[in-house]
Amino acid sequence: MHPFDEAIDLRASALADAPHEFIGKTHPAYANMVGPFGGTTSAQLLQSAMLHPERLGEPVALTVNFAAPVADGDIRFVARPVRTNRSTQHWIIEAHQAEGVVATATAVFAVRRETWSDIEAVMPANVPAPEAVARMPVKGMPAWPQRYDMRFVEGAFPAAFDEQEQAHSRSTLWMRDEPERALDFASLAALSDSFFPRIYIRRRRRALIGTVSLTTYFHADSALLAQVGTRHVLGVAKALNYRHGYFDQTGELWSPEGQLLASTHQLVYFKD
Repeated sequence: MHPFDEAIDLRASALADAPHEFIGKTHPAYANMVGPFGGTTSAQLLQSAMLHPERLGEPVALTVNFAAPVADGDIRFVARPVRTNRSTQHWIIEAHQAEGVVATATAVFAVRRETWSDIEAVMPANVPAPEAVARMPVKGMPAWPQRYDMRFVEGAFPAAFDEQEQAHSRSTLWMRDEPERALDFASLAALSDSFFPRIYIRRRRRALIGTVSLTTYFHADSALLAQVGTRHVLGVAKALNYRHGYFDQTGELWSPEGQLLASTHQLVYFKD
């Protein structure tokens, strides 16, 4: 089994009075410097709704709020559909550990239908193919970056924190799971959090950081994700503002053919 599939392998609670509960745990392959990679936690929260027998349609939006540090070990997920309409469904999801709630999420699922479609976002032009870009070295990094094949066109993670401040924090890179794995909603949710903190790129200095809130909008359906398969997707990320101990970062994930798969925005705490 792929390490990511092991990480999102949740089992339904055996308790008769807990029909909305699923049990999972952190995975060492996605460990961060402290606790697990937040993208994996986001994927687990989404997966608990994906596995729920009352699920309607596919995810279109997911917002995760990290309420406390997630400790290594077991996690209990509670996924409740709070409103089901004809074509949309609204979810509240919680992640529990011994000390209480460590993360909450809201999700919207929908039955997609054919409509007029157009796109205003623009995929970066003249980007070299993944095969023409060297993979980022991961030796000495936490476990989770080693689970991704990242190939930076610009804005790479600093090889050294030399405190040479940059003019911007924009990154463009090809990425996919390592080892390769077919793209689905859970892995797309995790990829949405795989952009390194923008303050590291901008200031090239170490800082204590932590994601507070992460929202991902899924523009792709399962058919489009199946077309991507195991190929690289193009990621673009930047920050808009740093102020009073918080900064945001926004990202886009594109198929090789130029289809926007997901857009994401998060708020990050930093200590200066």
